[in-house]
Amino acid sequence: MTELSLQMDLTPEVHAFFDPATNTISYVVRDPASEACAVIDSVMDIDYAAGRITYAHADEIVAFIRAQGWRLEWLIETHVHADHLSAAPYIQAQLGGKIGIGEKITEVQDTFGKVFNEGTEFQRDGSQFDALFKDGDSYQIGTMRALTLHTPGHTPACMTHVIGNAAFVGDTLFMPDGGSARADFPGGDAGVLYDSIQRVLALPDAMRLFMCHDYGPNGRDIRWETTVAEERAHNIHVGPGSTREGFVKLRTERDRTLAMPKLIIPSLQVNMRAGEIPTDASGRPMLKVPVNGL
Repeated sequence: MTELSLQMDLTPEVHAFFDPATNTISYVVRDPASEACAVIDSVMDIDYAAGRITYAHADEIVAFIRAQGWRLEWLIETHVHADHLSAAPYIQAQLGGKIGIGEKITEVQDTFGKVFNEGTEFQRDGSQFDALFKDGDSYQIGTMRALTLHTPGHTPACMTHVIGNAAFVGDTLFMPDGGSARADFPGGDAGVLYDSIQRVLALPDAMRLFMCHDYGPNGRDIRWETTVAEERAHNIHVGPGSTREGFVKLRTERDRTLAMPKLIIPSLQVNMRAGEIPTDASGRPMLKVPVNGL
C-alpha cells in the first residue's frame, strides 16, 4: 500500500472512448512526462448476424493517438471479455506496442478451448499475448510505473491496473449505482469477487477508478469515473453494511436472472487469442457456435 500511496501525486492523462453497441469504455492513458501512452480494453466492431468485422471504434483511437503525436507502448486487456471483441492486434499493427493480460488467461484458454473444441494448434499457454502479468507485477508507460493487482471473481484472469492515481478495474466493479459484475461464467466465483472488490476498496480514498462498462442505471447519463471513497460510501452491492455472505447471496440470485451476453460466442473465441480471429482448415476467418456448450 505504501508504494501505491507514493504514486498518488502522479496524475496520468486519461481519455475515454465509449462504444454504445457494447456499453464498453476504452481508454488511452498517457504519461504526462512523455509522449508514451497505453490503450486499455479496445473494441473491435462486429455485425454478428452478417458475419462482418469492422474497426470504426478502433480507428477513432488510432486517429486520436496519431493526432497527438503519442507513442503507443502497451495494449492492456483487463480480462477476457465476454461482451465485446478486442481490437488490440489491429491497433498494434498500426501503432506498435505490446499486448498484456493476466497470467490466469491460461485457465480461461483451457476452459473455453474445450467448449469450442479447439485442436492442438490452439496454444493454451498464453503465448498469443506479449506479456502475462502476475499479481504485483509492474510495467512502464514512458516514465510512469503501472502496477497490476489480481482481482478475480468475474473471471480467473481479471486484473486491476493501477497507474499513478488512476486504477482501471475492468469488470471487478461498476459505478456505485451499478454495483458489481456477474460472477457466473466458468471460473467465476461471487465470494472471490467480493474479496477482489475489497482489495480495490483498500486503495487510497482519492484513487480514481475507471470502469470498463456502464449501462446508465435508472436512465442516467453514461458515466465511467468514480473514486474509491465514493464506491465505499455508495456502492449498492458492497457499500456500508455489506457482508461477504450477503454479497454472495445477492450476486448469485441476480446472476440467475441474467441472459448470456449477446456477443459471448464470438468474443471468447477471439479474446482468448489476444484479439485474433480464428480460422478454419483452409485459413478462412471462421467462428464456431457450440450447441449446448455454454
